[in-house]
Amino acid sequence: MRARRPDLDTIRAALTPHGLFLRGAVNFAEGEVAPVLADGSPAASVVLVGNIGSSIWPAFSRWREEQPDRGGSDPLDTWSKAVLRTVAASAGATTWFPSDPPWQPFQQWAMRAEGLKASPLGILIHLVYGLWHGYRGALGFAEPIEHVPGSRVPHPCDHCPDKPCLTTCPAGAVRPEAFDVPACRSHLRSRQGQGGCMVSGCLARAACPVGAGYRYNDAQLRFHMAALSL
Repeated sequence: MRARRPDLDTIRAALTPHGLFLRGAVNFAEGEVAPVLADGSPAASVVLVGNIGSSIWPAFSRWREEQPDRGGSDPLDTWSKAVLRTVAASAGATTWFPSDPPWQPFQQWAMRAEGLKASPLGILIHLVYGLWHGYRGALGFAEPIEHVPGSRVPHPCDHCPDKPCLTTCPAGAVRPEAFDVPACRSHLRSRQGQGGCMVSGCLARAACPVGAGYRYNDAQLRFHMAALSL
């Protein structure tokens, strides 16, 4: 039986109530390394799914309030899997998630699908959404996606004259050559960090002018900071 061709309009409509968006697609050429579908065959394409700004927050918050345990130890991951697995079942797709082995190259897929590049914070920066976006999972298909657009876009950091992210971090963790993770974590454990970034979100991230209108709301910022392993 011929594999089902992805119906992106139907998938998009199913994701909309949850504040999730299709975030680009990748078609794999013959002989190229591709993830394995549930039936053991190589995927012909993947479609990335994620949030833009705080788009997921209303739906996720309502779901969490309905859970006796408020979603468990990793509620956002649990919610994402519940939503995407339901959508995938209707679409004949296989799901992959950033938190689950076998680890899939989500950042490589994102760079290829949307032309993104890393910011000095290590987060992929989007030309429009800046640092305020994320990938919650991916849907894999046995058929290629039609009309996948090109992904060559300017890198916002190349055209940012002031680069405030490099000078705002109170721990000096954001550097042109690399992001100093130990310095960041040490600061977040300190009294200054507990009263600063842990409450209002990463100051260096907030200083980036790109996509400022998509900044996560305060509740979402506190949620993500509280989830960090320090």
